[in-house]
Amino acid sequence: MNIFVLCTGRCGSTTFTRACENITNFSASHESRCKNLGVKRFNYPENHIEIDNRLSWVLGRLDEIYGDNAFYVHLKREQHLVATSFTKRYKGGIIKAYRGGGIIMGLPEDTEPMDVAIDYCRTVNSNISLFLKDKTKKMEFNLENFESDFKEFWTRIKADGNYNLALSEFSTSHNSST
Repeated sequence: MNIFVLCTGRCGSTTFTRACENITNFSASHESRCKNLGVKRFNYPENHIEIDNRLSWVLGRLDEIYGDNAFYVHLKREQHLVATSFTKRYKGGIIKAYRGGGIIMGLPEDTEPMDVAIDYCRTVNSNISLFLKDKTKKMEFNLENFESDFKEFWTRIKADGNYNLALSEFSTSHNSST
């Protein structure tokens, strides 16, 4: 079974990956195939957990290949905290692609960065929610509830490995914005 963790980014996705690296019956990667096109983009190994915020822009293709034959996690973090983190990285990454002539074309340069970041978060979370509407194997994971949500995740995927070590990863800040 493949597992896809869908998210906005800046919401604990790197931390989630580090936690999943302690699962022995699944491999786990963060954005491992984002440089690929076509079939290669979606050619994940069996029993793999992929955490990649960019999947939210290719959900139709993900559905064509995996449909309801995968387990999906919608990873979330309090929206204001996510948006604040994106404003600290406003000149690069996916937020730049969203606002800088990519998705939102012609956006005035003086647009408030927090407004752009919140719009991005709402758009991505809405895309993910719509995608998950008809999926039978899914869960919402809120970073603020990592202890209970990770236990549910571990149980639902029938994970093997070092649960306590995996859970301890949520006590360390990975890839934080400074």
